[in-house]
Amino acid sequence: MFAERLKEAAVLTEARLMAAMADMGDLPVVAAMRYAVQGGKGLRAFLVVEGARLHGVPAARAAHAAAAIEALHAYSLVHDDLPCMDDDDLRRGQPTVHVTWDEATAVLAGDALQTLAFALVSDPAVGPSEVAADLVRSLAQAAGAAGMVGGQALDIAAETAGRPLTLDEITALQAKKTGALIEWAGCAGPRMARADVAPMAAYARALGLAFQIADDILDVEGDVAKAGKRLQKDAEAGKATFVSLLGLEGAKARARDLVTEAETALAPYGSDAENLREAARFVISREF
Repeated sequence: MFAERLKEAAVLTEARLMAAMADMGDLPVVAAMRYAVQGGKGLRAFLVVEGARLHGVPAARAAHAAAAIEALHAYSLVHDDLPCMDDDDLRRGQPTVHVTWDEATAVLAGDALQTLAFALVSDPAVGPSEVAADLVRSLAQAAGAAGMVGGQALDIAAETAGRPLTLDEITALQAKKTGALIEWAGCAGPRMARADVAPMAAYARALGLAFQIADDILDVEGDVAKAGKRLQKDAEAGKATFVSLLGLEGAKARARDLVTEAETALAPYGSDAENLREAARFVISREF
């Protein structure tokens, strides 16, 4: 069932994204935006749609927030891949945006995807104005210096610090860089329903950290063809990761513990949350 729901959420989200960009024309920057949002797993969109379902919010209404988080995530990847950041030439199995077009187009495409995210999440169809305002405010916090951007800044600073990060430091960094958007996605459904976000927030925090640990494991054990991106960059750069700090088996054990933690957080929803439990197990068993 999880695989079906993941695919359904991805189809729903891509349709909403393409509809939002339908009237933007065919400038290279728009072509780059469309290119950047395709080919991902759609896990964040799934979390929005499934969290909304748990709280009685229809998928058609949740689609706007799901598309928003995928647009914002895509922007972060486009900018992360730039030569001034991680300097990657492969993403989702395709040449990165700055390689396919140029650096200026990649910067502008990322900027435009970020603004598109806020246009989507503030769509009147999302719900009453106070709901839209809450979603916009919380997304801004998750995406900005208190969240993803702050985590990226810490990551860059760590490269010039002259010493590897400690386990506590890398956990705090990844809670911002990777975890903040995953947590927002998990909480979007209860926010739309004006319900308690605490159970989904606890679930998503554990899921986000498990996701990052799984990424570090895949960077060591993964297959480039399946991952769709270059691997073993962190080891080559001498960066601290969960694998370098905990060892491969230790990292796997920590990821399993986090999945158990995520599943436990879903107890208030009973069997209705089984798809989310499967999502947590998927995160550490995936090959891409």
